[in-house]
Amino acid sequence: MRRGWKMALSWGLRCCRRVLSWVPVLVIVLVVLWSYYAYVFELCLVTVLSPAEKVIYLIFYHAIFVFFTWTYWKSIFTLPQQPNQKFHLSYSDKERYENEERPEVQKQMLIDMAKKLPVYTRTGSGAVRFCDRCHLIKPDRCHHCSVCAMCVLKMDHHCPWVNNCIGFSNYKFFLQFLAYSVLYCLYIATTVFNYFIKYWRGELPSVRSKFHVLFLLFVACMFFVSLVILFGYHCWLVSRNKTTLEAFCTPVFTSGPEKNGFNLGFIKNIQQVFGDNKKFWLIPIGSSPGDGHSFPMRSMNESQNPLLANEEPWEENEDENRVLTLNVSGLNAPIKRHRVTEWIRKQDPSICCLQETHFRPKDTF
Repeated sequence: MRRGWKMALSWGLRCCRRVLSWVPVLVIVLVVLWSYYAYVFELCLVTVLSPAEKVIYLIFYHAIFVFFTWTYWKSIFTLPQQPNQKFHLSYSDKERYENEERPEVQKQMLIDMAKKLPVYTRTGSGAVRFCDRCHLIKPDRCHHCSVCAMCVLKMDHHCPWVNNCIGFSNYKFFLQFLAYSVLYCLYIATTVFNYFIKYWRGELPSVRSKFHVLFLLFVACMFFVSLVILFGYHCWLVSRNKTTLEAFCTPVFTSGPEKNGFNLGFIKNIQQVFGDNKKFWLIPIGSSPGDGHSFPMRSMNESQNPLLANEEPWEENEDENRVLTLNVSGLNAPIKRHRVTEWIRKQDPSICCLQETHFRPKDTF
């Protein structure tokens, strides 16, 4: 009987928590609905007298409003993506892991399991990242959200204003929502300011619209300041290819901590969020590359560079250190044989000749 009461109480608390989690979203929705009424009806239809100005204001306002509400909807209702089944422990592995009491043996078991997975990040102690609540080996950049009660791929943070966890599946939509929110507030503030001054000076009659216009400018400016700071911070994160969690806690790789481990360069970092096709960057449709389970890394990117991949390591064998001196217009330059063979074949043999020389590894350039 007592156990039943505890379960009922726990269920009731979870329901209350779910209901209360929608309160911030409800506040935003109510503010947006009021701003729509105040701008469209009280400003454009009542206060603005010029028909041409009304039409221009309403066209641009609704264009921004559509993208603003669209991205907000996508940020709220795009579910966070979870790791697929291959990262979960099998039933037998889970039993072996839970029955094992020696921490060092558990650690080795996770290392053996992770060898078959594309996992390159580790905990601060160098162990494989494992979620004991979801019973899975965490993919790179994946974290457990205590609010959503699940592991989220490329988790950035849990945002109460969208009542959702921001991660791989909806980070692009969240950034777009911030961008269009800043544009929405800026557009309202700039178009309302002129009529705010007129009401302030008494050039317009003091009617009900006056208070809507005054508060509309105040609310737009207040939200603009806070949103532009948040948007600027996330732009910096995107330019460095970091998440909010990675900005506060440096990711640890198999080779050690590296704060720029996923930094591929400015353009490639942007493409990691918005995709390669620029025509989709401003539209809230999914275009982020990959599946969210693995990401290109700075060190791996360098090792896969074709120029670096073609480099041959220096060896002590004298035959391997044979090079060619290319003499063009009297300029001698030691170059490896395989680098110039094809080039030489395309040139006029009358202006260049090859001379074999020897050199030590430290004499290379």
